[in-house]
Amino acid sequence: MLQTLPNPTLVQLPQGSAEWLTYRRSRFNASESAAVLGLNPWQTPYQLWLEKTGRAQTAPNAAMLRGTEMEPLARLAYEQQTGLIMQPVVLEAGRFSASLDGLTLEGDLVLEIKCPGRGAQSDLWKAVAAGQVPGHYQTQVQHQLMVSGARIAHLWVYDGANGLLLEVQRDESLMERIQTGWASFQPYLDKDIPPPLSDRDTRSRNDPAWTQAAKTYATLKHQADALAQQLEAARSELVALAQHPKENGAGVTVTQFWRQGTVDYKKIPQLQGLDLSPYRGETRRETRVVLE
Repeated sequence: MLQTLPNPTLVQLPQGSAEWLTYRRSRFNASESAAVLGLNPWQTPYQLWLEKTGRAQTAPNAAMLRGTEMEPLARLAYEQQTGLIMQPVVLEAGRFSASLDGLTLEGDLVLEIKCPGRGAQSDLWKAVAAGQVPGHYQTQVQHQLMVSGARIAHLWVYDGANGLLLEVQRDESLMERIQTGWASFQPYLDKDIPPPLSDRDTRSRNDPAWTQAAKTYATLKHQADALAQQLEAARSELVALAQHPKENGAGVTVTQFWRQGTVDYKKIPQLQGLDLSPYRGETRRETRVVLE
């Protein structure tokens, strides 16, 4: 069931500032919802987790820089075509936040601007021309409508000279999915554990440097495994020969000793249902190399 959000309020922080970045990491942002739902073609839930926990930072690419540069011109072209005056604002409603490219004074209509680099040849332009909104952009716009409380949104696709306008109605079922998605994603942030990797988190490599390093590793790993088997056989023979608590000779010592068993914390009744996360060390990155 769709939860009613608090009335939206203005956020007044210099965009791009340290305060702004800290604020964004603490909020559920419209531009991130598609990644949370696994719909963003450029960012996975794992990559978003890295960004939200400060382990990675997305550097502006050419498309982002183009969009930022062209946004004022695109908004002016939209206003000239529609006769509407749009004010760019950042709104928040509880933990949910949305940076709007435009909002009417009445607050009943939001504007989302896209400036694809390939203009009319882009997939986005063709989709909008056919009356369709790609899923990741639909998610972003519905998040904006949810936060702002506006009744409608305009998606404005602009190529520097011409624009396409598509009206987007509220979709409360998608808004509910957005809320549910963030509720499922938040524990990964609270517990500082990453979400599962997806297929899109895997990058296939066949460049010469990788291929050579992989072949070298595979060869040495097979050799190491064979030596490990021989080593274990020699160890077992020494242990079988040992008759006293401690024996040595030829530079090798074999010691037999008693050690207490480890504690099975799952069997302690007092710990049942107790959240042990505050007692854990920091999440650390480890690397595993596996031969297929």
